[in-house]
Amino acid sequence: MNEREPILSVRDLRVWYGTAKGAAQAVDRVSLDIAAGEAVGLVGESGCGKSTLGRALMGLTPNSAAHDGQILYRGQDVLQMTKRQHHALRGPEIGLIFQEPMTRLNPLMRINDHFEETLRAHEPNLGREEIKRRSLETLGHVGIPPTRFHQYPHEFSGGMRQRIMIALALVLKPKLLIADEPTTSLDVLVEAQILRLLKDLQSEFGTALLMITHNLGIVAEACDRMAVMYAGRVAEDGDVGSVFANPGHPYTRELLHSTISLSTRELSHIPGSPPNLVTPPQGCRFHPRCPDAMQICTQKVPVTTHPQPGQRVHCWRHGPDELIPEGGKAPLQQEFDHVDEA
Repeated sequence: MNEREPILSVRDLRVWYGTAKGAAQAVDRVSLDIAAGEAVGLVGESGCGKSTLGRALMGLTPNSAAHDGQILYRGQDVLQMTKRQHHALRGPEIGLIFQEPMTRLNPLMRINDHFEETLRAHEPNLGREEIKRRSLETLGHVGIPPTRFHQYPHEFSGGMRQRIMIALALVLKPKLLIADEPTTSLDVLVEAQILRLLKDLQSEFGTALLMITHNLGIVAEACDRMAVMYAGRVAEDGDVGSVFANPGHPYTRELLHSTISLSTRELSHIPGSPPNLVTPPQGCRFHPRCPDAMQICTQKVPVTTHPQPGQRVHCWRHGPDELIPEGGKAPLQQEFDHVDEA
């Protein structure tokens, strides 16, 4: 795991929502560390709990959500904070870049009004000139010229609106920035510009970055470490280079294979769909779709193992030597429990 002192430590976090059919376990016993100045990617299919985790880190889950575990930001538990403490946390300490910038920017407010509202919410005594100076300085970092300061959101392209969202998140100089699908709906050229921008800003300000995405290419480009989520749980985490070179969990391996091959022009995919989080599978939640599933996978939650330094895998395939002897078969296994694609 990360040897630097973490600015954020998540310990056995659970988040679940009440539904008409029961409690949906959106995040289930997730543990994660993020160090100052570090970029961590959080990847997985849609609905695996990535955005819920990101919002929980800021205390932004809805009132209908229940929590358990710890989210320690600089030693303080976010889940135990008061409303006043949450207000002080969001913005100056932890910033959030939302998906879909057009839906997050008020179409009736000019860009300068967005910055004034953000700064006054946390620093009410700031004068107009100081607000303007800090706003233009931050916009300059993301490539927005001063001449556009008084324009409306609809006068900007999608890529520029995303740059404005990044600037709004950075104007309060947070120590940790959570980017939730920051390049969604952008073309590949603008995506590359945004990723380069985030890396430059992280280097300049020393900001820690949590990149929430389903795009593994973005993680390879922009992150130091990564965590792979499936059905509310972390299947694997570690250094980006280690995970990409030697994926330890079958789900990680299948995600990496789910790309278009330029040689064969074929698109690999993972058969089946993520499970219902109200009634998730027993044992390893990936076993109904796993090509390597064993009997023990259907019965018990996998142990945490370390196939190589800087990498953690939650899979019975990497269980203790006494549990899974040479040859890969667990004592409880009679035969592989291969799942029919239908």
